[in-house]
Amino acid sequence: MAPSHTPLLSLQNAARTLAFAVGLGLAAPALAAGQITVGVGDNILGLDPTDLNDSVSLSASRLFFQGLYGFDRDLKLVPVLAEKTDVNADSTQYTVHLRKDVKFHDGTPFNAEAVKINYDRLRDPANHLKRQSLLEAIDKVEVVDEFTVRLVLKAPSGVLLNYLAHSGASILSPKAIAQYGKDVSRNPVGTGPFVFTSWATDNLKAVRNPNYWRKGRPHLDAVTIRSVGESGARLALLRSGEAQFIFPLPQETVQVVEKDSRLAIDTTPSIVTQYVALNTQKKPFDDVRVRQALNYAIDKTAFIKVVYNGFGVPQDAPVAPGIAYYSKQGIWPYDPAKAKQLLAEAGYPNGFETEIWNFSNTLNNRASQFLQQQLGAVGVKLKLNPLEAGVATTRLWGAKTPEEAEVRMFFGSWAPSTGDADWALRPLLASRSFPPALYNISYFKDAEVDAELQKGFATADAGQRKAAYDRIQKLVWEKTPWIFLSVNTLVAGRDKRLTGLTQMPDTSLTYEDAVLQ
Repeated sequence: MAPSHTPLLSLQNAARTLAFAVGLGLAAPALAAGQITVGVGDNILGLDPTDLNDSVSLSASRLFFQGLYGFDRDLKLVPVLAEKTDVNADSTQYTVHLRKDVKFHDGTPFNAEAVKINYDRLRDPANHLKRQSLLEAIDKVEVVDEFTVRLVLKAPSGVLLNYLAHSGASILSPKAIAQYGKDVSRNPVGTGPFVFTSWATDNLKAVRNPNYWRKGRPHLDAVTIRSVGESGARLALLRSGEAQFIFPLPQETVQVVEKDSRLAIDTTPSIVTQYVALNTQKKPFDDVRVRQALNYAIDKTAFIKVVYNGFGVPQDAPVAPGIAYYSKQGIWPYDPAKAKQLLAEAGYPNGFETEIWNFSNTLNNRASQFLQQQLGAVGVKLKLNPLEAGVATTRLWGAKTPEEAEVRMFFGSWAPSTGDADWALRPLLASRSFPPALYNISYFKDAEVDAELQKGFATADAGQRKAAYDRIQKLVWEKTPWIFLSVNTLVAGRDKRLTGLTQMPDTSLTYEDAVLQ
C-alpha cells in the first residue's frame, strides 16, 4: 500500500493502542469458578430480540432466548425448540412439532400456544416490532395440539425456516409479555441457557439456567457482557484478565496478543458486509454518476489494510460469499481519474460538501476518517459525524418519510442472519423497506429490483430464486446505492482458559458450550 493512502490519524491511534497494550501488566488474576466477562464494542440497546436491529444487542439476547430453529457455525439449519417440520407439497403449510421438555425461566411451559402468542405478536403491525418482516410470509398460526403448530403461508416459501432461525423470531415467555408489556425489553424471560439478573447500558449480567432443557449445559455459572467502545480500553480488559473474551479485537494489536502466552486469537469468516449507504433521494446522490464516482474513489484494498489490518476482502457483490444465492459481480476498481470525470459529468467538477454518520467506536471512526481522506482527493469534502449507537438509531429510523430523512451518507454493516439472499437484500433495498419499517436508509427505489425481490421471496423453486437474486445483484451493483467496501474476517481475543465460546459468521456469540478451565 502506498503511504499516501494511509491516514496519519489512524496510524497515531494504532500506535497509542499498541503502546497501551504492551505497557499492561501480564499477571492474570484468579477467576471465580465458571464466571466470565465478555467485552463488546457497542452498547446493548435492548433485550427483546423481536424489537432489535443491531448485532450487539441481538447477540446478547441469545443468552436468554431461543427460536424454533437456529444455525450451526457453518450456517446449516438446526432444530432447537422444534423437533421437526412437515412441509406440504406446494410449500404453503409448515407443520412444526415442538419439544416437550422445555420451560421458560419463569416456569411457564413452552408449547404451541406460546408459539402462537409470540408469532401473532410479532406479525401484528400495531406492535411496531422491528423484526415483523421475518414473519411476513405467514397468513395465520394455528394450534394443532399442545406440541404442534401449523403455519399457513400467503404464498409458497422455500426459506421460511431460515427466518424462524433468526434471533428476531425468538420465543418469549407469554407470561412475561403480558406482565411487562413494552418493558419486556428490560425483563428478558426465555428458554435459553442463562437467566437475566441485571442490565445497565454498559453492563449486562446473567446466571446459569438450572432448569435448562439441554442437560449438562451450560457449563458456565455466570456471564457478564461489558460494552467498551474504545478499542484500547477493550484490549486492556483482556490483557489484565478482567475480560476473558473481547470482540472486535483491534486488528493492529493481533501480533501483541499472539505474543502473550495466556491469550489466543479467534478468527471467523463472516457474512458481514461493510458499506456506505448513500441517500439516493437527496442531492447529489440522486445521480447515479455521483454514486459510481464514489465507488471509483475508494481504494478497497487500502481500506481493509488501514481500517482492519488486512482482515477481510474487497466486496465483490451486494451480498457476502457465504450467503445462499451469492452472485459475484467483480470489484469496483480504484480509479480517482474516473471518479473526477463522472463528478464533472454530473455537474460537480469541483466536488461537493456532505456529511457521513457512523455508530461511534474506534473502528467505525477510523473507517470514516479513511473515507474522508480518499474522497477529499477527488474534491468531496466529508464532514464526520460519529454518533452514539442510541442516537444514531433514533436519527436513522426516526424519519417517517424519505423527505424527513436527515442522513446523507452512513457507514455501517449488515449481517443477514438467515444466511439467505432475501434477508441480505430485501430489508436494505426494497422500496417497502424505507425506515421506520426496515433498513433501506439509502431510500433506494427501483421497480425492477422490487419485482425481482418479490419473485425470490414468494417461491420455493431454487432455480427461480437464483435467477431473481442474480438479476437483483447485477442491478444493484450497477446502480450503486452504496459504496461497496469489504467483507471482513471477524477477529476476537480470548483467554486460553476459555474454550467453546463460538462466534457465528454474523458476529453473534453462543455461550452454552463454553467452558472455563
